[in-house]
Amino acid sequence: MQVLLAGATGAIGRPLIRALTTNGHTVLALVRNRANHALAKELGAEPIAADVLDRDALLRALDGRRADAVIHQATALRAAKPARRIPVDDPTGLLRTHGTANLLDAAELLGARRFLVQSLILGYGYHDHGERPLTERDQFGVYDGGAADEVVRACVAGEEQVFDAAGVDGIALRYGLFYGPGAFSDLFADLMRKHAPVGPLGPGGVNSWIHVEDAAAATVAALDRGTPGRAYNLADDTPITWREFITEVARSQQTPRPIRLPAWLIRLAVPYIGALMADTSMRISSALAHEELEWRPRYASVAEGLAVR
Repeated sequence: MQVLLAGATGAIGRPLIRALTTNGHTVLALVRNRANHALAKELGAEPIAADVLDRDALLRALDGRRADAVIHQATALRAAKPARRIPVDDPTGLLRTHGTANLLDAAELLGARRFLVQSLILGYGYHDHGERPLTERDQFGVYDGGAADEVVRACVAGEEQVFDAAGVDGIALRYGLFYGPGAFSDLFADLMRKHAPVGPLGPGGVNSWIHVEDAAAATVAALDRGTPGRAYNLADDTPITWREFITEVARSQQTPRPIRLPAWLIRLAVPYIGALMADTSMRISSALAHEELEWRPRYASVAEGLAVR
């Protein structure tokens, strides 16, 4: 297939270009920053200069092009700034809402009939989900009036737009928390090298993770074999606490000793981070993806994934 990829030079976009081309697809890479065009070419894609949030400019840049599928992986996590609440104009939130709408218009222009959108397991809600693994049958879009509700709302909005769009086969990919090159593990390693606090004193909540290479492989599997109208949970086999995650990052990247804070202080200073690290626990089942996409993670745990760095 000819694939239009948004977020092509991000943490998932880079391995995804390689995975797509290895599996016989060709890639048109949306790259907002022209300085990254050489990287897109090096990875095997044809770069197109456009901003996903600028609908008119996006459609002008794509005029006359054709594609079979659109994959939306655009985020702005690196641009996120600490705040007590995630604002409604958060850049990543806007990419999930307005950006998805613009890319659906682009899909119509291109004649693309397949559309994959990045979602997150955090859309299940920032609270303790208990010991039972969550499946796609569990309620998605649970709000508690807390500081992180905008993350949930943006994930739900992105999915609903794609499922409701006429003329495209929409698929939502509910990824676990990302680690690997350019993702959370690198971010936490950088913080520890700067001797910045990185987590709660206690174990923190349990979460499910996915290596960016595994996320890329799962995305290609969904492109090739995913069922239209489906959402797929995509995570590794080993949910872990934040303390375990931070310990593995420190060990694998040989950082200084992690500095931790009481959970109450994290909640007070940055409530949505406290909601994620201290109050949220979710164990994710990816059984549907194993069965329908014929995908299994190469790295069954964070420890395995970080060991290959």
